Amino acid sequence: MNAKAEFHVASAAQALRLPAHSVAGEAGTSFKHEHLAAIFADGKPKGFFEVHAENYMGAGGPPHRALEAIRRDNPVSLHGVCMSIGGPQPLDRAHLARFKALVDRYEPALVSEHLAWSTHETTFFNDLLPLPYTQATLDRVCDHIDEVQEVIGRPILLENPSTYVTFRHSTMGETAFIRAIARRTGCGLLLDVNNVFVSATNHGFSALDYLADFPLAGVGEIHLAGHAAQADDEGELLLIDSHDGPVADAVWTLFEIVIGRRGPVPTLIEWDSNIPEWPVLKAEAAAAKAILDRHARRLAGDESHAA
Repeated sequence: MNAKAEFHVASAAQALRLPAHSVAGEAGTSFKHEHLAAIFADGKPKGFFEVHAENYMGAGGPPHRALEAIRRDNPVSLHGVCMSIGGPQPLDRAHLARFKALVDRYEPALVSEHLAWSTHETTFFNDLLPLPYTQATLDRVCDHIDEVQEVIGRPILLENPSTYVTFRHSTMGETAFIRAIARRTGCGLLLDVNNVFVSATNHGFSALDYLADFPLAGVGEIHLAGHAAQADDEGELLLIDSHDGPVADAVWTLFEIVIGRRGPVPTLIEWDSNIPEWPVLKAEAAAAKAILDRHARRLAGDESHAA
């Protein structure tokens, strides 16, 4: 399958089992079960919630009851973390089947996975590991994305990685590699702005140059998150994509630049450890939404002046 392939989707006449909520121009947050009561106390907050697919691959129980409650009133983004799209071995068919079952069950507004690998034979690593950017890797990643999209019946969004090492035998840059994947598979892109800043700092390149070369037209979702700073073995600064604090000022600045160029797209605040109370997470999403709304008004004004 290539970029011109037709995805098998349900007939438009078929009624959705769950309400269809628009995610366009919205800001959202990672969904944490401990926030469920506070979220419902807010009434029906706008925005959307993102969940990691692997947390919901059981058949039922409290996790599904909580997610069903959230999904009735809000759009949901389904974010996979263990597909190992960049791995050297075939995709795990059982895992892919469970992933498809979640897509069918919750009809998420957005579906995404990582440009990374995380499995070796029967071992699953608790990390998203980097890839060499070569033709062989490109072919393998594209084949795996084609397989995922064929099985779930829709395009996915592919997230750029945060990296801590690079490969001497890479033959292309990361943005060129991502551009080639999108062109060959027809997938969309999830631009993680924090990942860009983390990788740029760790490897000594310009985040602005990276974003200038990134195929922004294909971006269907943005991630923002906090990171942690530590020293590497040589005492140099090393940033870790930790998702354990507020979004850094430098990342907010890059986000504003991206939205100024791309226009508003659904934006998620990731916060996965040291989880704060709901009002703190909600305020981070509100800050992202304010930027999205400001640029939406600017674009609307530009269009009215052009008319």
